[in-house]
Amino acid sequence: MAHLTQRRPENVSGDFYVDSTCIDCDTCRWMAPDTFHAAGDQSAVYHQPTTEAERLQAMQALLSCPTASIGTLEKPRDIQQAQQSFPIPVTDRVYHCGYHAENSYGAASYLIQRPDGNVLVDSPRFAPPLVKRLEELGGVRYLYLTHRDDVADHQKFHDHFGCDRILHSADITRATENVEMQLSGTDPIQLTSDLLIIPVPGHTKGHTVLLYNSTVLFSGDHLAWSDQLNHLYAFRRACWYSWTELLQSMKRLANYSFEWVLPGHGHRYHSDRQTMAEQLQKCLIWMETQ
Repeated sequence: MAHLTQRRPENVSGDFYVDSTCIDCDTCRWMAPDTFHAAGDQSAVYHQPTTEAERLQAMQALLSCPTASIGTLEKPRDIQQAQQSFPIPVTDRVYHCGYHAENSYGAASYLIQRPDGNVLVDSPRFAPPLVKRLEELGGVRYLYLTHRDDVADHQKFHDHFGCDRILHSADITRATENVEMQLSGTDPIQLTSDLLIIPVPGHTKGHTVLLYNSTVLFSGDHLAWSDQLNHLYAFRRACWYSWTELLQSMKRLANYSFEWVLPGHGHRYHSDRQTMAEQLQKCLIWMETQ
């Protein structure tokens, strides 16, 4: 939990604060942008919540912070309300799970609610309030892991829900050697009629992305929105395998049509399909200059 003795001086006065254990994962800043912003190489509160909506977002960020670096001066009375708000709806039958994990550097996890079995995209923390809500929403049939970095508590979710885990064999480590469905090759895999897995080596050798209903792309660490660049981009400074391969993967991805980009790290992006295609071309042009 956050400690008042470690409260950062960059916080404005008031109930919410960020302490010095912040790892600058950006979670609170995109979840509650009206409350948190960057201050140096960490986050801080620049505006105390003044409405119910702002407070709920700030509480959701507090619960999602992977290092428990967000605190309140007073014991929050609305903690159960915030817990019950997860997973947070994003678009039709797609939810943000919150409860980011430190060993995934605060990566976001998502839930797809489906009649044929729900899909958990990357692993959040195995937090009891979240687990209870996932049970209420129908459990987990598949735990799809985009790549080796964001697996977090995958074993606990498998043991609890009996879900089949999915990860490319090129990203298997000792921690994931028992994953049930180990993918191979670079050809797209049609898991079900509404779930297409697309291998996109680059960030890691075995990175894949998931296209749901030809509409929502769960992009892991392959693609995200940059406020600074004002276009979609790839993680140049966090490309652990091959930038050349990443560029080729992005070119292949540009052949697909979708409306949402939901990344593990970085900001989401939503647009019509034509604008999305144009944004992917901007991304490619930018990548070729790096």
